[in-house]
Amino acid sequence: MDYIRQIFTNPELRKRLIFTLVMLAIFRLGVHVSVPGVNVDALQEALHRKAGDLTGIIDLFSGGGFKKFSIFALGITPYITASIVLQLMGAVIPQLEQLQKKEGEAGRRKINQWTRYLTVGLSFIQGLGIATLAQSFGEEVVPNADMSFKLMCAFTLSTGTVFIMWIGEQITERGIGNGISLMIFAGIVSGLPRGVHTIASQFLDSISNPGDTPPGVYLLLIAVMIAVLLAVVMMENSYRRIPIHYARRVDSSRMASQRSSYLPLKVNTGGVMPVIFASSVIYFPATIAQFAGWVWLQKAAGYINFNTHFWIYTPVFVGVVVFFAFFYTSIVFNPDETAENMKRSGGYIPGIRPGKETSIYMDGILSKLTFVGAMYLAVVSIVPLILMKDVPGMSNIYYGGTSLLIVVGVAMDTVAQFNSYQAMRRYDGFLEKGRIRGNKGGKGPVVRVN
Repeated sequence: MDYIRQIFTNPELRKRLIFTLVMLAIFRLGVHVSVPGVNVDALQEALHRKAGDLTGIIDLFSGGGFKKFSIFALGITPYITASIVLQLMGAVIPQLEQLQKKEGEAGRRKINQWTRYLTVGLSFIQGLGIATLAQSFGEEVVPNADMSFKLMCAFTLSTGTVFIMWIGEQITERGIGNGISLMIFAGIVSGLPRGVHTIASQFLDSISNPGDTPPGVYLLLIAVMIAVLLAVVMMENSYRRIPIHYARRVDSSRMASQRSSYLPLKVNTGGVMPVIFASSVIYFPATIAQFAGWVWLQKAAGYINFNTHFWIYTPVFVGVVVFFAFFYTSIVFNPDETAENMKRSGGYIPGIRPGKETSIYMDGILSKLTFVGAMYLAVVSIVPLILMKDVPGMSNIYYGGTSLLIVVGVAMDTVAQFNSYQAMRRYDGFLEKGRIRGNKGGKGPVVRVN
Protein backbone atom coordinates (compact mmCIF):
# COMPACT_ATOMS: atom_id res chain seq x y z
CA MET A 1 0.00 0.00 0.00
CA ASP A 2 2.89 2.34 0.74
CA TYR A 3 4.20 1.72 -2.78
CA ILE A 4 0.82 2.63 -4.31
CA ARG A 5 0.62 5.72 -2.11
CA GLN A 6 4.03 6.84 -3.34
CA ILE A 7 2.86 6.48 -6.94
CA PHE A 8 -0.13 8.77 -6.42
CA THR A 9 1.91 11.33 -4.48
CA ASN A 10 4.17 11.81 -7.51
CA PRO A 11 2.40 14.48 -9.62
CA GLU A 12 4.11 13.58 -12.89
CA LEU A 13 3.56 9.85 -12.46
CA ARG A 14 -0.05 10.37 -11.33
CA LYS A 15 -0.78 12.43 -14.43
CA ARG A 16 0.76 9.82 -16.71
CA LEU A 17 -1.07 6.97 -14.98
CA ILE A 18 -4.47 8.66 -15.25
CA PHE A 19 -3.85 9.44 -18.92
CA THR A 20 -2.90 5.80 -19.57
CA LEU A 21 -6.01 4.48 -17.81
CA VAL A 22 -8.26 6.83 -19.81
CA MET A 23 -6.70 5.72 -23.11
CA LEU A 24 -7.05 2.04 -22.17
CA ALA A 25 -10.68 2.63 -21.17
CA ILE A 26 -11.39 4.16 -24.59
CA PHE A 27 -9.74 1.15 -26.22
CA ARG A 28 -11.86 -1.29 -24.21
CA LEU A 29 -15.06 0.62 -25.00
CA GLY A 30 -14.31 0.46 -28.72
CA VAL A 31 -13.95 -3.34 -28.54
CA HIS A 32 -17.68 -3.58 -27.78
CA VAL A 33 -18.77 -1.42 -30.77
CA SER A 34 -19.59 -3.82 -33.61
CA VAL A 35 -19.35 -3.11 -37.32
CA PRO A 36 -22.89 -2.50 -38.73
CA GLY A 37 -24.45 -5.05 -41.03
CA VAL A 38 -23.20 -8.17 -39.21
CA ASN A 39 -25.04 -10.63 -36.97
CA VAL A 40 -22.42 -10.98 -34.24
CA ASP A 41 -23.99 -13.99 -32.51
CA ALA A 42 -24.21 -15.98 -35.74
CA LEU A 43 -20.65 -14.94 -36.64
CA GLN A 44 -19.27 -16.20 -33.32
CA GLU A 45 -20.93 -19.58 -33.81
CA ALA A 46 -19.57 -19.82 -37.36
CA LEU A 47 -16.06 -18.88 -36.31
CA HIS A 48 -16.08 -21.45 -33.53
CA ARG A 49 -17.40 -24.12 -35.86
CA LYS A 50 -15.27 -23.50 -38.95
CA ALA A 51 -12.27 -21.31 -38.15
CA GLY A 52 -11.34 -23.04 -34.87
CA ASP A 53 -8.00 -21.97 -33.38
CA LEU A 54 -7.18 -19.78 -36.37
CA THR A 55 -8.89 -16.77 -34.83
CA GLY A 56 -7.41 -17.34 -31.38
CA ILE A 57 -4.23 -15.34 -31.86
CA ILE A 58 -6.04 -12.54 -33.72
CA ASP A 59 -8.65 -12.34 -30.98
CA LEU A 60 -5.87 -12.34 -28.38
CA PHE A 61 -4.15 -9.30 -29.87
CA SER A 62 -7.44 -7.49 -30.43
CA GLY A 63 -8.60 -7.97 -26.84
CA GLY A 64 -11.61 -10.05 -27.85
CA GLY A 65 -12.69 -7.62 -30.55
CA PHE A 66 -12.26 -10.00 -33.50
CA LYS A 67 -14.96 -12.48 -32.47
CA LYS A 68 -17.26 -9.57 -31.67
CA PHE A 69 -16.53 -8.08 -35.12
CA SER A 70 -15.96 -4.71 -33.49
CA ILE A 71 -14.41 -1.63 -35.06
CA PHE A 72 -11.17 -2.76 -33.35
CA ALA A 73 -11.45 -6.32 -34.71
CA LEU A 74 -8.00 -6.21 -36.32
CA GLY A 75 -6.43 -4.98 -33.11
CA ILE A 76 -2.78 -4.12 -33.30
CA THR A 77 -1.92 -7.10 -35.54
CA PRO A 78 -1.39 -5.00 -38.74
CA TYR A 79 1.02 -2.72 -36.87
CA ILE A 80 2.98 -5.73 -35.57
CA THR A 81 3.09 -7.20 -39.07
CA ALA A 82 4.28 -3.90 -40.56
CA SER A 83 7.01 -3.65 -37.92
CA ILE A 84 8.19 -7.18 -38.69
CA VAL A 85 8.27 -6.48 -42.43
CA LEU A 86 10.30 -3.29 -42.09
CA GLN A 87 12.74 -4.84 -39.62
CA LEU A 88 13.28 -7.84 -41.88
CA MET A 89 13.74 -5.55 -44.87
CA GLY A 90 16.33 -3.62 -42.87
CA ALA A 91 18.52 -6.74 -42.89
CA VAL A 92 18.64 -6.85 -46.70
CA ILE A 93 18.24 -3.19 -47.75
CA PRO A 94 21.29 -1.07 -46.85
CA GLN A 95 19.31 2.19 -46.75
CA LEU A 96 16.91 0.83 -44.12
CA GLU A 97 19.77 -0.65 -42.12
CA GLN A 98 21.46 2.74 -42.08
CA LEU A 99 18.26 4.38 -40.84
CA GLN A 100 17.85 1.75 -38.11
CA LYS A 101 21.40 1.75 -36.75
CA LYS A 102 23.21 4.92 -37.82
CA GLU A 103 20.74 7.76 -38.20
CA GLY A 104 19.70 7.84 -34.55
CA GLU A 105 16.43 9.51 -33.56
CA ALA A 106 15.79 10.96 -37.04
CA GLY A 107 16.10 7.51 -38.59
CA ARG A 108 13.73 5.97 -36.05
CA ARG A 109 11.14 8.66 -36.76
CA LYS A 110 11.39 7.97 -40.47
CA ILE A 111 10.95 4.22 -39.96
CA ASN A 112 7.99 4.83 -37.64
CA GLN A 113 6.38 6.95 -40.33
CA TRP A 114 6.82 4.20 -42.94
CA THR A 115 5.46 1.68 -40.43
CA ARG A 116 2.30 3.75 -40.07
CA TYR A 117 1.80 3.94 -43.84
CA LEU A 118 2.31 0.18 -44.21
CA THR A 119 -0.07 -0.44 -41.31
CA VAL A 120 -2.85 1.46 -43.10
CA GLY A 121 -2.36 -0.58 -46.27
CA LEU A 122 -2.24 -3.91 -44.45
CA SER A 123 -5.27 -3.11 -42.32
CA PHE A 124 -7.33 -2.20 -45.40
CA ILE A 125 -6.37 -5.45 -47.12
CA GLN A 126 -7.09 -7.49 -44.00
CA GLY A 127 -10.38 -5.64 -43.61
CA LEU A 128 -11.42 -6.79 -47.09
CA GLY A 129 -10.37 -10.31 -46.17
CA ILE A 130 -12.40 -10.32 -42.95
CA ALA A 131 -15.43 -8.96 -44.81
CA THR A 132 -15.06 -11.78 -47.35
CA LEU A 133 -14.76 -14.31 -44.55
CA ALA A 134 -17.94 -13.00 -42.88
CA GLN A 135 -19.83 -13.15 -46.20
CA SER A 136 -18.72 -16.75 -46.75
CA PHE A 137 -20.71 -17.82 -43.67
CA GLY A 138 -23.99 -16.99 -45.41
CA GLU A 139 -26.89 -14.58 -45.10
CA GLU A 140 -27.44 -15.44 -41.44
CA VAL A 141 -24.18 -13.63 -40.67
CA VAL A 142 -24.24 -10.87 -43.34
CA PRO A 143 -27.80 -10.24 -44.61
CA ASN A 144 -26.75 -7.70 -47.27
CA ALA A 145 -23.59 -9.12 -48.82
CA ASP A 146 -22.36 -6.86 -51.59
CA MET A 147 -19.31 -4.80 -52.54
CA SER A 148 -20.48 -1.80 -50.54
CA PHE A 149 -20.40 -3.92 -47.39
CA LYS A 150 -16.82 -4.99 -48.12
CA LEU A 151 -15.64 -1.42 -48.66
CA MET A 152 -17.50 -0.15 -45.61
CA CYS A 153 -16.04 -2.94 -43.50
CA ALA A 154 -12.49 -2.36 -44.80
CA PHE A 155 -12.64 1.40 -44.17
CA THR A 156 -14.14 0.91 -40.69
CA LEU A 157 -11.61 -1.69 -39.59
CA SER A 158 -8.60 0.18 -41.03
CA THR A 159 -9.77 3.36 -39.29
CA GLY A 160 -10.10 1.43 -36.04
CA THR A 161 -6.56 0.07 -36.42
CA VAL A 162 -5.17 3.55 -37.06
CA PHE A 163 -6.98 4.83 -33.97
CA ILE A 164 -5.55 1.98 -31.87
CA MET A 165 -2.08 2.75 -33.22
CA TRP A 166 -2.55 6.41 -32.24
CA ILE A 167 -3.68 5.40 -28.73
CA GLY A 168 -0.59 3.22 -28.34
CA GLU A 169 1.73 6.02 -29.42
CA GLN A 170 0.03 8.47 -27.05
CA ILE A 171 0.45 6.05 -24.14
CA THR A 172 4.12 5.66 -25.02
CA GLU A 173 4.75 9.40 -25.23
CA ARG A 174 2.39 10.88 -22.64
CA GLY A 175 1.58 7.85 -20.49
CA ILE A 176 3.72 5.33 -18.66
CA GLY A 177 5.24 3.88 -21.84
CA ASN A 178 5.00 0.56 -23.73
CA GLY A 179 1.71 1.60 -25.31
CA ILE A 180 1.31 -1.30 -27.76
CA SER A 181 2.28 -3.90 -25.16
CA LEU A 182 -0.06 -2.37 -22.58
CA MET A 183 -2.98 -2.59 -25.00
CA ILE A 184 -2.31 -6.28 -25.61
CA PHE A 185 -1.96 -6.68 -21.84
CA ALA A 186 -5.31 -4.97 -21.25
CA GLY A 187 -7.00 -7.22 -23.80
CA ILE A 188 -5.70 -10.39 -22.14
CA VAL A 189 -6.45 -9.25 -18.60
CA SER A 190 -9.99 -8.28 -19.60
CA GLY A 191 -10.69 -11.96 -20.25
CA LEU A 192 -9.20 -13.08 -16.93
CA PRO A 193 -12.52 -13.12 -14.99
CA ARG A 194 -14.10 -15.22 -17.73
CA GLY A 195 -11.15 -17.62 -17.64
CA VAL A 196 -11.26 -17.95 -13.87
CA HIS A 197 -15.00 -18.58 -14.01
CA THR A 198 -14.50 -21.28 -16.66
CA ILE A 199 -11.84 -23.10 -14.64
CA ALA A 200 -13.86 -22.83 -11.42
CA SER A 201 -17.10 -24.10 -13.00
CA GLN A 202 -15.34 -27.02 -14.70
CA PHE A 203 -13.54 -27.88 -11.46
CA LEU A 204 -16.86 -27.98 -9.57
CA ASP A 205 -18.41 -30.09 -12.34
CA SER A 206 -15.50 -32.53 -12.12
CA ILE A 207 -16.16 -32.95 -8.38
CA SER A 208 -19.81 -33.84 -8.99
CA ASN A 209 -18.96 -35.95 -12.08
CA PRO A 210 -15.48 -37.37 -11.48
CA GLY A 211 -15.81 -39.81 -14.35
CA ASP A 212 -15.29 -37.14 -17.01
CA THR A 213 -12.19 -35.32 -15.76
CA PRO A 214 -10.67 -35.90 -12.30
CA PRO A 215 -10.54 -32.79 -10.08
CA GLY A 216 -6.82 -33.31 -9.66
CA VAL A 217 -6.28 -32.42 -13.30
CA TYR A 218 -7.49 -28.86 -12.75
CA LEU A 219 -5.39 -28.55 -9.60
CA LEU A 220 -2.40 -29.69 -11.66
CA LEU A 221 -3.16 -27.06 -14.31
CA ILE A 222 -3.30 -24.33 -11.67
CA ALA A 223 0.01 -25.54 -10.26
CA VAL A 224 1.54 -25.45 -13.75
CA MET A 225 0.32 -21.88 -14.28
CA ILE A 226 1.88 -20.83 -10.97
CA ALA A 227 5.13 -22.57 -11.89
CA VAL A 228 5.19 -20.85 -15.27
CA LEU A 229 4.52 -17.53 -13.56
CA LEU A 230 7.46 -18.01 -11.21
CA ALA A 231 9.71 -19.16 -14.06
CA VAL A 232 8.88 -16.07 -16.10
CA VAL A 233 9.61 -13.75 -13.18
CA MET A 234 12.92 -15.49 -12.48
CA MET A 235 14.09 -15.54 -16.09
CA GLU A 236 13.06 -11.96 -16.81
CA ASN A 237 15.23 -10.83 -13.88
CA SER A 238 18.25 -12.97 -14.87
CA TYR A 239 21.42 -11.23 -16.06
CA ARG A 240 24.96 -12.15 -17.00
CA ARG A 241 27.35 -9.58 -15.58
CA ILE A 242 30.46 -8.87 -17.63
CA PRO A 243 33.15 -7.14 -15.51
CA ILE A 244 34.59 -3.92 -16.93
CA HIS A 245 37.70 -2.13 -15.69
CA TYR A 246 38.65 1.41 -16.61
CA ALA A 247 42.19 2.67 -17.11
CA ARG A 248 44.02 4.00 -14.07
CA ARG A 249 43.86 7.75 -13.71
CA VAL A 250 45.79 10.11 -11.46
CA ASP A 251 43.56 12.36 -9.38
CA SER A 252 44.35 15.71 -7.77
CA SER A 253 46.24 14.06 -4.91
CA ARG A 254 48.45 12.21 -7.45
CA MET A 255 47.01 8.87 -6.36
CA ALA A 256 46.36 6.30 -9.08
CA SER A 257 42.81 4.95 -9.01
CA GLN A 258 41.00 2.33 -11.04
CA ARG A 259 37.24 2.19 -11.50
CA SER A 260 35.41 -1.08 -11.95
CA SER A 261 31.92 -1.74 -13.19
CA TYR A 262 29.99 -4.41 -15.04
CA LEU A 263 27.84 -4.71 -18.17
CA PRO A 264 24.52 -6.51 -17.47
CA LEU A 265 23.31 -8.71 -20.34
CA LYS A 266 19.78 -10.06 -19.92
CA VAL A 267 19.20 -13.75 -20.54
CA ASN A 268 16.05 -12.81 -22.44
CA THR A 269 17.02 -9.59 -24.19
CA GLY A 270 14.04 -9.62 -26.54
CA GLY A 271 11.42 -9.89 -23.79
CA VAL A 272 8.00 -11.01 -25.03
CA MET A 273 8.46 -9.57 -28.53
CA PRO A 274 9.84 -12.81 -30.10
CA VAL A 275 6.73 -14.69 -28.93
CA ILE A 276 4.40 -11.95 -30.21
CA PHE A 277 6.17 -11.90 -33.58
CA ALA A 278 6.23 -15.70 -33.83
CA SER A 279 2.55 -16.02 -32.91
CA SER A 280 1.66 -13.49 -35.61
CA VAL A 281 3.84 -15.03 -38.32
CA ILE A 282 3.01 -18.70 -37.72
CA TYR A 283 -0.72 -18.09 -38.26
CA PHE A 284 -0.22 -15.73 -41.19
CA PRO A 285 -0.44 -18.42 -43.95
CA ALA A 286 -3.58 -19.86 -42.38
CA THR A 287 -5.10 -16.37 -42.19
CA ILE A 288 -4.39 -15.70 -45.86
CA ALA A 289 -5.76 -19.11 -46.82
CA GLN A 290 -8.93 -18.57 -44.81
CA PHE A 291 -9.55 -15.12 -46.25
CA ALA A 292 -8.52 -15.80 -49.86
CA GLY A 293 -10.05 -19.26 -50.10
CA TRP A 294 -6.94 -20.91 -51.59
CA VAL A 295 -7.40 -24.65 -51.11
CA TRP A 296 -3.73 -25.60 -51.52
CA LEU A 297 -2.64 -23.02 -48.94
CA GLN A 298 -5.39 -24.15 -46.57
CA LYS A 299 -4.08 -27.72 -46.73
CA ALA A 300 -0.49 -26.59 -46.19
CA ALA A 301 -1.43 -24.29 -43.31
CA GLY A 302 -3.57 -27.03 -41.77
CA TYR A 303 -0.41 -28.92 -40.84
CA ILE A 304 0.72 -25.99 -38.66
CA ASN A 305 -1.97 -26.63 -36.08
CA PHE A 306 -1.29 -27.52 -32.47
CA ASN A 307 -4.36 -29.68 -31.90
CA THR A 308 -4.17 -31.78 -35.08
CA HIS A 309 -0.44 -31.84 -35.96
CA PHE A 310 1.41 -31.33 -32.71
CA TRP A 311 4.71 -32.84 -33.93
CA ILE A 312 4.81 -30.43 -36.89
CA TYR A 313 3.57 -27.33 -35.10
CA THR A 314 6.00 -27.58 -32.18
CA PRO A 315 9.33 -27.55 -34.10
CA VAL A 316 8.03 -24.86 -36.46
CA PHE A 317 6.97 -22.65 -33.56
CA VAL A 318 10.25 -23.20 -31.70
CA GLY A 319 12.25 -22.40 -34.83
CA VAL A 320 10.34 -19.18 -35.45
CA VAL A 321 10.74 -18.11 -31.80
CA VAL A 322 14.52 -18.76 -31.96
CA PHE A 323 14.80 -16.77 -35.19
CA PHE A 324 12.95 -13.74 -33.85
CA ALA A 325 14.82 -13.93 -30.53
CA PHE A 326 18.16 -13.59 -32.34
CA PHE A 327 16.77 -11.08 -34.82
CA TYR A 328 15.23 -8.81 -32.18
CA THR A 329 18.33 -9.05 -29.98
CA SER A 330 20.51 -7.94 -32.90
CA ILE A 331 18.35 -4.82 -33.19
CA VAL A 332 18.29 -4.03 -29.47
CA PHE A 333 21.99 -4.66 -28.69
CA ASN A 334 24.95 -3.93 -31.00
CA PRO A 335 28.23 -5.50 -29.73
CA ASP A 336 30.40 -3.48 -32.15
CA GLU A 337 28.95 -0.15 -31.00
CA THR A 338 29.17 -1.15 -27.34
CA ALA A 339 32.80 -2.25 -27.69
CA GLU A 340 33.72 0.99 -29.48
CA ASN A 341 32.08 3.14 -26.81
CA MET A 342 33.84 1.14 -24.11
CA LYS A 343 37.18 1.66 -25.85
CA ARG A 344 36.66 5.42 -26.12
CA SER A 345 35.92 5.69 -22.40
CA GLY A 346 39.02 3.71 -21.48
CA GLY A 347 37.16 0.60 -20.40
CA TYR A 348 38.15 -2.99 -21.06
CA ILE A 349 37.14 -6.51 -20.10
CA PRO A 350 39.89 -8.26 -18.10
CA GLY A 351 41.84 -10.61 -20.34
CA ILE A 352 40.22 -9.29 -23.55
CA ARG A 353 41.80 -6.71 -25.82
CA PRO A 354 39.69 -3.60 -26.48
CA GLY A 355 38.04 -3.18 -29.85
CA LYS A 356 37.24 -6.07 -32.17
CA GLU A 357 38.12 -8.83 -29.72
CA THR A 358 35.82 -7.30 -27.12
CA SER A 359 33.01 -7.21 -29.68
CA ILE A 360 33.56 -10.87 -30.58
CA TYR A 361 33.64 -11.84 -26.90
CA MET A 362 30.38 -10.04 -26.12
CA ASP A 363 28.74 -11.40 -29.26
CA GLY A 364 29.62 -14.96 -28.21
CA ILE A 365 28.16 -14.49 -24.73
CA LEU A 366 25.08 -12.77 -26.12
CA SER A 367 24.48 -15.61 -28.61
CA LYS A 368 24.53 -18.20 -25.80
CA LEU A 369 22.22 -16.11 -23.64
CA THR A 370 19.84 -15.49 -26.54
CA PHE A 371 19.61 -19.21 -27.32
CA VAL A 372 18.83 -20.00 -23.68
CA GLY A 373 16.25 -17.19 -23.62
CA ALA A 374 14.64 -18.43 -26.85
CA MET A 375 14.37 -21.98 -25.49
CA TYR A 376 12.81 -20.61 -22.33
CA LEU A 377 10.24 -18.64 -24.35
CA ALA A 378 9.39 -21.67 -26.49
CA VAL A 379 9.04 -24.04 -23.52
CA VAL A 380 6.89 -21.63 -21.51
CA SER A 381 4.64 -21.10 -24.55
CA ILE A 382 4.27 -24.79 -25.47
CA VAL A 383 4.20 -26.76 -22.19
CA PRO A 384 0.92 -25.34 -20.80
CA LEU A 385 -0.80 -26.04 -24.11
CA ILE A 386 0.46 -29.63 -24.05
CA LEU A 387 -0.92 -30.20 -20.56
CA MET A 388 -4.26 -28.56 -21.39
CA LYS A 389 -4.67 -30.17 -24.79
CA ASP A 390 -6.90 -33.05 -23.71
CA VAL A 391 -8.78 -31.17 -20.99
CA PRO A 392 -12.31 -30.24 -22.15
CA GLY A 393 -12.75 -26.52 -22.76
CA MET A 394 -9.13 -25.68 -21.97
CA SER A 395 -7.44 -26.11 -25.36
CA ASN A 396 -7.43 -22.38 -26.03
CA ILE A 397 -4.54 -20.05 -26.67
CA TYR A 398 -5.85 -17.71 -23.95
CA TYR A 399 -4.83 -20.20 -21.27
CA GLY A 400 -1.44 -20.90 -22.84
CA GLY A 401 2.00 -19.71 -21.88
CA THR A 402 1.93 -17.00 -24.54
CA SER A 403 -0.67 -15.06 -22.57
CA LEU A 404 1.21 -15.57 -19.31
CA LEU A 405 4.45 -14.39 -20.91
CA ILE A 406 2.84 -11.24 -22.25
CA VAL A 407 1.00 -10.43 -19.02
CA VAL A 408 3.98 -11.01 -16.71
CA GLY A 409 6.51 -9.39 -19.05
CA VAL A 410 4.45 -6.25 -19.58
CA ALA A 411 3.61 -6.03 -15.88
CA MET A 412 7.30 -6.19 -14.93
CA ASP A 413 8.20 -3.56 -17.54
CA THR A 414 5.45 -1.30 -16.19
CA VAL A 415 6.72 -1.69 -12.62
CA ALA A 416 10.21 -0.80 -13.88
CA GLN A 417 8.75 2.34 -15.47
CA PHE A 418 7.12 3.28 -12.16
CA ASN A 419 10.41 2.76 -10.32
CA SER A 420 12.29 4.90 -12.84
CA TYR A 421 9.83 7.78 -12.40
CA GLN A 422 10.08 7.43 -8.63
CA ALA A 423 13.89 7.50 -8.84
CA MET A 424 13.75 10.61 -11.04
CA ARG A 425 11.58 12.32 -8.45
CA ARG A 426 14.01 11.46 -5.65
CA TYR A 427 16.91 12.88 -7.65
CA ASP A 428 14.89 15.98 -8.51
CA GLY A 429 14.09 16.44 -4.83
CA PHE A 430 17.76 16.10 -3.95
CA LEU A 431 18.74 18.76 -6.50
CA GLU A 432 15.97 21.11 -5.37
CA LYS A 433 16.90 20.86 -1.67
CA GLY A 434 20.66 20.93 -2.09
CA ARG A 435 22.67 24.11 -2.44
CA ILE A 436 26.34 24.91 -2.81
CA ARG A 437 27.76 27.03 -0.02
CA GLY A 438 31.28 28.25 0.58
CA ASN A 439 33.29 26.47 3.27
CA LYS A 440 34.65 28.76 5.99
CA GLY A 441 37.76 26.64 6.24
CA GLY A 442 38.85 27.79 2.80
CA LYS A 443 38.98 24.30 1.33
CA GLY A 444 36.56 25.02 -1.45
CA PRO A 445 32.79 24.62 -1.84
CA VAL A 446 30.85 21.76 -0.32
CA VAL A 447 27.33 20.53 -1.03
CA ARG A 448 24.92 20.61 1.85
CA VAL A 449 21.52 18.98 1.69
CA ASN A 450 18.83 20.45 3.93
